[in-house]
Amino acid sequence: MVDDVPRVLAGRYEVGELIGRGGMAEVHIGRDNRLGRSVAIKMLRPDLARDPSFHARFRREAQAAASLNHPAIVSVYDTGEDLSTGIDGAEVRIPFIVMEYVEGHTVRDLLRDGAALPIDEAIEITQGVLAALEYSHHAGIVHRDIKPANVMLTPTGAVKVMDFGIARAMADSAATMTQTHAVVGTAQYLSPEQARGEVVDARSDLYSTGCLLFELLTGRPPFIGDSAVAVAYQHVSEEPPTPSTFAPDVPESLDRITMLALTKDREQRYSTAAQFRADLEAAARQEAISAPPLGAVPIAAAGATQVLGAAAIADPVPVAEPEEEPDDKPKNNKTLIWILSIVGVAAIIGIILLALNRPEEPTVPTTVQVPDLTSMTQDQARTELAETVASEDGPGLQLVIGDPVTDPEIPEGEAVSWTPTTGTAVDEGSDVTVVFSSGPGEIEIPDVSGLSQDRARQELIDAGFSGANIRTTTENSPDFGADEAIRTDPEAATMANPEDAITIVLATGNVDLPSLVGQELEAAQNTITELGLSSRVTNQEDPGPVGVVLNQDREGSVPQGTVVELIVSIPEPTQEPTTDPPTTDPTTEPTTPADGEEPTEEPPANP
Repeated sequence: MVDDVPRVLAGRYEVGELIGRGGMAEVHIGRDNRLGRSVAIKMLRPDLARDPSFHARFRREAQAAASLNHPAIVSVYDTGEDLSTGIDGAEVRIPFIVMEYVEGHTVRDLLRDGAALPIDEAIEITQGVLAALEYSHHAGIVHRDIKPANVMLTPTGAVKVMDFGIARAMADSAATMTQTHAVVGTAQYLSPEQARGEVVDARSDLYSTGCLLFELLTGRPPFIGDSAVAVAYQHVSEEPPTPSTFAPDVPESLDRITMLALTKDREQRYSTAAQFRADLEAAARQEAISAPPLGAVPIAAAGATQVLGAAAIADPVPVAEPEEEPDDKPKNNKTLIWILSIVGVAAIIGIILLALNRPEEPTVPTTVQVPDLTSMTQDQARTELAETVASEDGPGLQLVIGDPVTDPEIPEGEAVSWTPTTGTAVDEGSDVTVVFSSGPGEIEIPDVSGLSQDRARQELIDAGFSGANIRTTTENSPDFGADEAIRTDPEAATMANPEDAITIVLATGNVDLPSLVGQELEAAQNTITELGLSSRVTNQEDPGPVGVVLNQDREGSVPQGTVVELIVSIPEPTQEPTTDPPTTDPTTEPTTPADGEEPTEEPPANP
């Protein structure tokens, strides 16, 4: 007999069907029985649970991911461990993570047919990923596996990044570098430093995001090979093509942005997600970007042609070494002399050109690059700009404070944007206008009427409201089914702070039936119909008005669709009146008056 009792974790989370499996974990759809909402439950694979290193890594990284709270990051609600019995009968602890269940599809699903996305959509998706990375990098967490399969799109178009430091290979497991603990990531989106087994940092995520942007613009990743090793080798040693090579409609600004993100040397890439995102925003508005012209930054930096060693990849790429010529083989001296002559002539020409173009006196550089002011206050930004000089005695950049703006993600008093943007070359002493955040401000409450409780809650979270401050209450209504949202408090289309409490009013499935006694039958039946109920009429004789409700079998809160019995008055039956006059018995003796009473005079008879 099959056991149909569902598995429940921590006495609260009911485990449903399997919806994903990877190299380290399995993901099930689940239900939080306490809050009545759908969740995703990720559990370490049982065959890895006995390995202390996997066990510790899963638990440690789950705790780190749970600290992230951002609209573009899939939320982690809870973590724990479940005691399970293995196939050998021994008990083993299985760590699990309870996460936000996101309805929608991954970017991998959009790219599965190999077609590029519209440019504006590609920019929007990449900006969403960079917003998530900007937040996580500030929290000290590097994703290490940015790829299309880890980016979700909700039905409303919101971007959700998954797997922050949890399981590294959930979808593209066939192309994942997992042979050693040193290499973590998916081959087609692997940064050169990851491929070499080096320590990764935030800029490694930006390289992977550059690969993602390349594929969104072209429909294919920048490097393709027969194996994961071959692709990883290209990331280390080969220069990527520009997106416009495969998609001619891609503008030069996006070519420059993508190529800067794909620079082999991490020191030459974007240093922060905020810089990357600012350039994308500028490109979308057809404004100037900070990314240098194509060819200005060496894509294949010094040292990029190192061969991937066995510490980084289990199957190192074979390197073909040239065979030595036998000593007795004659040398082609004429060819050698010809080559040396060409090199000599080129060197002489170069020396002449340098001499002709040599400046009379060495010049002191007078331009500097605008620094990154992310998360800085006014005082910090002023100090940072003042110290940005081309020489010890040169004038620093000057802070100009712009009008403050509201921002739901950046705390009050911190820099939101600045002009010119980070990395732009400007003259010493130039003004830099910085706009600071005045706090989260207010956002519009969406209309959630008619949605289920879970969907209504998710709509509010997607709009930018804090899930911790969303509450529910119930109310009788004839217009909505049980557990459907009637309205919110405050109402939809009004403005509220992201941290304000929002109450979702849910329908109970009942209606409020008033007393109908004394009403005429037609009016009473109209009221019942408007409430979504039906009626059954029973007649009762009554001396009062005809067709009036005398009684009803229920009132107050009643379930939708209930049949209400009405007792309605009908006339009582009438009696026939008596028409014969009273008769007098002629034999009746006249009444003799009692003692002391006057005799009653009889009226005279009619003649």
